[in-house]
Amino acid sequence: MAICTPLNSSTYSSIIPQQNHHDAAVSFARRACWRATSSHRPRRGFTVITCASSDAGTVVIGLAADSGCGAAEPPKGGNPDSNTLISDTTTVICLDDYHSLDRTGRKEKGVTALDPKANDFDLMYDQVKALKSGVAVEKPIYNHVTGLLDPAEVIKPPKILVIEGLHPMFDERVRKLLDFSIYLDISNEVKFAWKIQRDMAERGHSLESIKASIEARKPDFDAYIDPQKQYADAVIEVLPTTLIPDDNEGKVLRVRLIMKEGVKFFNPVYLFDEGSTISWIPCGRKLTCSYPGIKFTYGPDTYFGQEVSVLEMDGQFDRLDELIYVESHLSNLSTKFYGEVTQQMLKHADFPGSNNGTGLFQTIVGLKIRDLFEQLVASKAKSPVEAKA
Repeated sequence: MAICTPLNSSTYSSIIPQQNHHDAAVSFARRACWRATSSHRPRRGFTVITCASSDAGTVVIGLAADSGCGAAEPPKGGNPDSNTLISDTTTVICLDDYHSLDRTGRKEKGVTALDPKANDFDLMYDQVKALKSGVAVEKPIYNHVTGLLDPAEVIKPPKILVIEGLHPMFDERVRKLLDFSIYLDISNEVKFAWKIQRDMAERGHSLESIKASIEARKPDFDAYIDPQKQYADAVIEVLPTTLIPDDNEGKVLRVRLIMKEGVKFFNPVYLFDEGSTISWIPCGRKLTCSYPGIKFTYGPDTYFGQEVSVLEMDGQFDRLDELIYVESHLSNLSTKFYGEVTQQMLKHADFPGSNNGTGLFQTIVGLKIRDLFEQLVASKAKSPVEAKA
């Protein structure tokens, strides 16, 4: 199973995109996948249904991450006629739906859901390609409650398609269909701290069983999931704080937004001066900071041999309304108006991670995706002569 958006040790946000691409893009990365609880087995196969999309086609976003995806009940506001997160502009597909083996089948064959052998990449490619081309598909469903493969559902091509889960960038064919890609990179230390709190403190699991669970899936994660981050246009990296010596609780986080240079329609965010190397402690009269404080850094770097810009936040906000002070020093945010980042953070203040870099950078990436979508639509609307200019 895939985790779409790990934000803290005990909760995964689950929200439906709002009724416009503005809010949908901003909030897409801040929810986990939901799956229905039907116990029927599916008829798997690639079936397409002709369905006209917008002239601009479908913009496809890939979001990769580790762990589990799904809940027993749909989130509030979910579309009752679909097993996928859908708004009028955005559809979010969890790639667990392309498991080729159910839970029993994986156990019998001795493979995990992370193993490519347990997933149908041919079907994934065919259906993402069809949706991108404006053709509806009958997408299979993996039931996270029963572990079975449920009957397929019809998915129509949206304006924005988000495919999220374990393998959005694993298959080269699927990777080439992506207009933008994000990888959520949670460090082993933070994963362990979160899992200890969730499984030990809240579910009564033993420390030994938790360690065994982590170690059992680590080889497949290292082999098949982690390497995908080299292909991502943006990486949100979640690390232990450096502000608290020997911290092992994972409550205060150091989060890095790694942005690839040279990506079409994507201009990396920068702090103060583009291309400079900056270290900034914003705490003071305009930003309240309790222990251990807040530290931002920014600068150019290389990532898997590629030029990137890196914006980092260590610590957490005491008052989100004061985020406007930080926002005023950030550029290339792709906002529509002054203070939009702060407004979005306040709007989702009850979401896990909203007071630290995970919430801030996911909000920023959402704004960048909205901007990318609008630029792609505008470029496709141009005449062939204008497009070549």
